[in-house]
Amino acid sequence: MKRERKGEIWDFEHELPAGGGGGGGGEKLILGLDGGTSNTICVCMPIIPFTPNHSPPVYARAVAGCSNHNSVGETAARETLEQVMAEALLKSGCSRSAVRAVCLAVSGVNHPTDQQRILDWLSDIFASDVEFFVENDAVAALASGTMGKLHGCVLIAGTGTIAYGYTEDGREARASGAGPVLGDWGSGYGIAAKALTSVIRSYDGRGPETMLTCSILHQLQLSSPDELIGWTYADPSWARIANLVPVVISCAEAGDQVANDILLHAVQELASSVKAVVHRLGLCGKDGKASFPLVMVGNVLEANRRWDIGKEVIDCISKDFPGTHPVRPKVEPAVGAALLAWNYLIEQYQQEHSEVDYD
Repeated sequence: MKRERKGEIWDFEHELPAGGGGGGGGEKLILGLDGGTSNTICVCMPIIPFTPNHSPPVYARAVAGCSNHNSVGETAARETLEQVMAEALLKSGCSRSAVRAVCLAVSGVNHPTDQQRILDWLSDIFASDVEFFVENDAVAALASGTMGKLHGCVLIAGTGTIAYGYTEDGREARASGAGPVLGDWGSGYGIAAKALTSVIRSYDGRGPETMLTCSILHQLQLSSPDELIGWTYADPSWARIANLVPVVISCAEAGDQVANDILLHAVQELASSVKAVVHRLGLCGKDGKASFPLVMVGNVLEANRRWDIGKEVIDCISKDFPGTHPVRPKVEPAVGAALLAWNYLIEQYQQEHSEVDYD
């Protein structure tokens, strides 16, 4: 490797057999990373053929904390990313010399300058022949629902939210994803922040009474809404606030109007993000009825509650775009990131061999 960054992270490589390949056969590997505001996941996959109807093989999976540089800072984000890659390789019994490609999909990658900084950093960790792909985490989420093919739209709604779309000819567009300060109100953070605000407004006499007051205080083991101020600003991390979403849903299911209105507003926000992307890319076709995949990712959209936010979002979008085809991914976004790299390598291989055949 070019440089021994934080050598202790990679000390395990000295204990591996010569070659350090996965499965003992010296085969080449792909690292796929999905880095969000709540956690970061890295999977290690071999470069071998598999059928689309079956999940691709995964040698190892590692989990770490937040890697969004906008949330924790660039130094902490890089340390998290490097640690999770090293752990995945350690679990698979491989060294960096076995890696053929790395696809890193991280929230907070919003501009070519973000991509270039990470590419430069990756080139200091891995050998010069390793292929690197750096994308926003929404791209990996889309790929997780389309098995690595970039076409359609993805809606992520977890701690944060973003809608991201691709056309078959490579055009792309996004909506939301700018963080809570800039209005990602359909996100888990946005829902929970509105709930906390509603409790304070009710306590002040500026808003209606709400079941959210008792439920949130009970959840946080607080005795008065006054204590919410200290609780909130003691650690205003996005994920910590977003953990209150299940409380909001429970109150809405119990008939609380304030909680219900918060969720309805979130549905409209999430649906409007998808609609904006679909309009800009023309995914719906000229008549507005063309079919396109809508990949749904994130715990806010999980269909496990009576008040089903994901279903409401789909119903809202389908009124305008009847060709919407909802997809619940069978693999996680980290695998989607690996599949992006896998598809690129396969296409590269086929292109090189077709040129050889032609010659």
